[in-house]
Amino acid sequence: MEERYLTVTALTKYIKYKFDHDNNLKVVLLEGEISNFKHNSRGHFYFTLKDENASISAIMFSSNASNVKFEPADGMKVYVKGSLSVYEASGSYQIYVTEMKSDGIGDLYLAYERLKKELERKGLFDINHKKPIPKFPKTVGVITSPTGAAVRDIIKTIERRYPLCNVILYPAIVQGDAAKDDVVKQINKANKDKLCDVLIIGRGGGSIEDLWCFNEEIVAYAIYNSKIPTISAVGHEIDFTIADFVADMRAVTPTGGAEIATPDINVLKQNVSYYVDAMTKKINYMINDYKIKLVNIDKRLDTLNPKQTLIHKKEILDFKYQRLNQKIIEVINNKNHIFELYKSRLEASNPLAIMDKGYSINRLNGHIIKDIKDAKIGDLLTTELKNGILTSKIVEVKENGK
Repeated sequence: MEERYLTVTALTKYIKYKFDHDNNLKVVLLEGEISNFKHNSRGHFYFTLKDENASISAIMFSSNASNVKFEPADGMKVYVKGSLSVYEASGSYQIYVTEMKSDGIGDLYLAYERLKKELERKGLFDINHKKPIPKFPKTVGVITSPTGAAVRDIIKTIERRYPLCNVILYPAIVQGDAAKDDVVKQINKANKDKLCDVLIIGRGGGSIEDLWCFNEEIVAYAIYNSKIPTISAVGHEIDFTIADFVADMRAVTPTGGAEIATPDINVLKQNVSYYVDAMTKKINYMINDYKIKLVNIDKRLDTLNPKQTLIHKKEILDFKYQRLNQKIIEVINNKNHIFELYKSRLEASNPLAIMDKGYSINRLNGHIIKDIKDAKIGDLLTTELKNGILTSKIVEVKENGK
């Protein structure tokens, strides 16, 4: 018997034919979680519908998508109605959805996204509004259920990390219809009491319904208006609530909230030890530095000691005094020598000394006669001798050689 080979196209067309003519596949009701959701510009929905073990591609054309009263999103659980067929180009089968409904969780998710966008637009998530968490709180306020595991974990963690800190529990209902009002009441009470340095607001993990009070608008505004810094510690790491975005700090768990609110005493001890060692080294360095400076100052003081200076100045003064005396003696001796020289010269030219040898000075009318022509017969002459003056009358005038 001759074997007959089919083309891929022929096989795909055959499979598509089977899908299209199977009455069980013409109307199919499915429930599942949306992932990889895309809403294209033409209005079509493209997404994957999945559960824990399998997934199927889905498409909802704009004519049907326009009738959906909510915006589908990843993670949303939905109920769909449609028919199955094969997309020949890829050889994959997919469901062509004609109707889509969300379950209760999907509605909550939509409400969550809607409120999140609104509060973000109003500035409740603004980083500039967030207050710093104090590093060393004296008192931590805890707003949570008084009977849950969360409060035990928070108190135990604070006692272990920072036993100096006091804990005030503000018990609140954290699940159910009354939870939002009770949480708001305790936030306001803590602010009115003014006893706490920081507030931890939260609870342990749970479903989106269990955590819903932390997605309520009045809770968001209570956290936003709190004068006390707030830490949102709701659920587990994968859980995000509106409270997380509004609070001054988000913790992934209640235990994480206690860790954010308090320092670790062991780390503080290590830091103190480090700073003590550093300060000791610094002080020792400063002491040694000042010792060196003190020695240098002591040496300078020895040099600048007034007594030493006075002694030194006295030695200089004595030396200068001796030099001055020597100089004075030299000047006096020199002056005496000059005096004696001038004295000898004066004595040599002293007319009185000449007179001792018999010479005299003749004056006529008070003037010394140096030439015979200055006198005439009859003039009165005064003659100065060594021991007196003579007055005589000229009776004869006679020139030398005549």
